[in-house]
Amino acid sequence: MSRKWVWGILLIGIILTASIVLGPSLTLENAKLQQSLLNEYIQSHLISAAALYFFSYLVITALSIPGAAVVTLLGAALFGFWLSLLLVSFASTLGATLAFLSSRFLLREWVQKRFGAKLETINRGMDRDGAFYLFSLRLIPVFPFFLINLLMGLTSIKATRYYWVSQLGMLPGTAVYLNAGTQLAQIDSLAGIVSPSVLLAFALLGVFPLLMKWLLNKLPHRRSDAT
Repeated sequence: MSRKWVWGILLIGIILTASIVLGPSLTLENAKLQQSLLNEYIQSHLISAAALYFFSYLVITALSIPGAAVVTLLGAALFGFWLSLLLVSFASTLGATLAFLSSRFLLREWVQKRFGAKLETINRGMDRDGAFYLFSLRLIPVFPFFLINLLMGLTSIKATRYYWVSQLGMLPGTAVYLNAGTQLAQIDSLAGIVSPSVLLAFALLGVFPLLMKWLLNKLPHRRSDAT
């Protein structure tokens, strides 16, 4: 068995183990339950708390562990909008790039076999629109983000371009989720759920993909030759 296969099997084992251990705890109910305890720690250890959150988010994204959306909402509730936007934006993009690189260099054969049909769709889109296609997928995720990370690793796009296009493409959606998270942190009773600010924040979550689709249709599709 080649060294590449050994590393690939080891990585898959880590992902499965982390999903089983961490997945069930990454729920909105548990996040709200832990919020008050976390707030006390953050008030006295802001830098270390921010670093821990950043690293945890990066690992969750890199290993494709379910629950990133809940962790995003929790980040806004704990750190506020602007600091959480900084942390989540860079952690999610770095994690996505690590997943991209693992697919390209460690899991290529497994991804090709498991998601070959979807890879054909990705390749057609990249041939047609280049990096703009990745940008559109980040704005309107036709595929789950973890699948985009894995499938893009099998295309010819450069890792540096993948990083900055993902950084820009995921930023608007990240901001919408974090805005919802800041509103969620203010809910203390059932009455708070129907407050105008909360309703508006969550309405944006539903309207955002439609708005981005309309915007992309208005933009010229300029193919990038240097993919």
